[in-house]
Amino acid sequence: MANENCINQGNCRTPQFLMLLGAGGLVVLGTLFAFFTLEHHGHVLTGMNNQVVWGLPHVFAVFLIVAASGVLNVASIGSVFGKQVYKARAPLSGMLALAMLAGGLAVLVLDLGRPDRLIVAMTHYNFKSIFAWNMLFYNGFFAIVGLYLLTLMDRKLKAYSKPVGFAAFLWRLALTTATGSIFGFLVARAGYNSALMAPMFIIFSFAYGLAAFLLVQTAMYLWNGLTLDERVLARMKTLLAVFVAASLYFTVVFHLTNLYFAKQWDYERFILLEGGVYTTLFWVGQILVGGLIPLAILFSPGSRKSLALVSLASLLVIIGGHAQMYVTIVGGQAFPLDMFPGYEMSSSFHDGVVAGYTPSGWEILLGMGGIGIAFLATVVAVRAFKFMPQDDFSALECEKD
Repeated sequence: MANENCINQGNCRTPQFLMLLGAGGLVVLGTLFAFFTLEHHGHVLTGMNNQVVWGLPHVFAVFLIVAASGVLNVASIGSVFGKQVYKARAPLSGMLALAMLAGGLAVLVLDLGRPDRLIVAMTHYNFKSIFAWNMLFYNGFFAIVGLYLLTLMDRKLKAYSKPVGFAAFLWRLALTTATGSIFGFLVARAGYNSALMAPMFIIFSFAYGLAAFLLVQTAMYLWNGLTLDERVLARMKTLLAVFVAASLYFTVVFHLTNLYFAKQWDYERFILLEGGVYTTLFWVGQILVGGLIPLAILFSPGSRKSLALVSLASLLVIIGGHAQMYVTIVGGQAFPLDMFPGYEMSSSFHDGVVAGYTPSGWEILLGMGGIGIAFLATVVAVRAFKFMPQDDFSALECEKD
C-alpha cells in the first residue's frame, strides 16, 4: 500500500498530488485559451491602450521574474556564506528559481507581438537595448542555475557547488539590476526615471523570493506530515522581517528623493494623494498589507513558533508585492508624459490626462498562467526528485549566527 506521507514523492501515488496537478492544469488550460484568443484577436480585447502598453500580465510576469531572482538568495546564503540551515534548502531554492522564471517569461511571450518568433528574441541581441540585455540575463540564469542544481544534487560534482553558487549569486544580482533598469532607463516617464530602481528591485526580490520560498516549504512539510524545526523557522522569519523592513526603507527613500526635485512633485502627488486606485494600492496594498502588517506579525512573540503566522506574513508580502508592481508598472504609465517641460500642450490625443486602464478577464487569465506554470513545475519536481530540506541539527548547534 502506498505511503500517504513520504519524503520521496516519486515512490507514492497520493490523491493530494493528483488534486494539485489537476488544479494547476486547469489554470494553465485557461491561460492557454486566453493566450490563443489574444494572439488571434490582438490586444484590442485587453484593457491596454496606447498610453498603458504594459498591463496586468506584466505585473504578474515582472513579479515572478523578480521573485525568481530573490528565491535563489536562500541557496546563496548557504553556498556562498556557508549557513548550514540554508544549505539544506539550496536545491529547493534553485528549483523554485527556475520554475518562477519560466512562469514569468511565459506570460511575456505574447508581448512580443509574434510569439512564434520567440527564438529570434533569444538569439539576436541589440546591445543598445536594456530589453536585449535582459534576454541575455534570462538565458544565462537558466544555464547557471541549472548547472548549480547539478552540483548540489550530484555527489561527484559537490566540490564545485560553492564556485558555481557564487557565480549564480552574482548573476542573479545582475539579472535583478537589469530588470529594475528597464524602468530606471525610461527617462521620459516621471515615475521610472531613477537610479534607485535597480537597487530597490534587488531588495524587493529578497523579500518576495523568501516569502514565496517559505510558503512552498510550508506546503511541502504539511504534505509530508512533518514539522519545521522552531530554530529554522525563527531564523527564516527574522530574515524575512529584515528584507520587508529594507523594502519599506527603499520605498521611503525613493519617494523622498522624488520629492526633493520640483519636477517630480506632480507625480508624487498623483501616487501618494490623488491617484485613485494607484494611491489606494500604494498605501493599503504595498505599505500596509505588504509591509507594516507582515512586520507586526513577524515581530510578534507568537510568530517564533507559529508556522501559520509566518505563512500568513509571507502571503501578505506576496500580495503587497503585486500591489507594488501594479503601482510601479501601470501607475507609472498612467501618469501623463511631460513631453515639453515648461510648456503647455494641447491636442486631441489625451495630452496631460491620466490614462485610463481596466484589466480585462483575458489579462487576469494570462497573468495567473505564470503562477500556474510555476506551480505545476514545482509540484512535479518535488514529487519526482528529493527537494525536501534535510536538516543536520548537529551542525546547526555548532553554527554561529
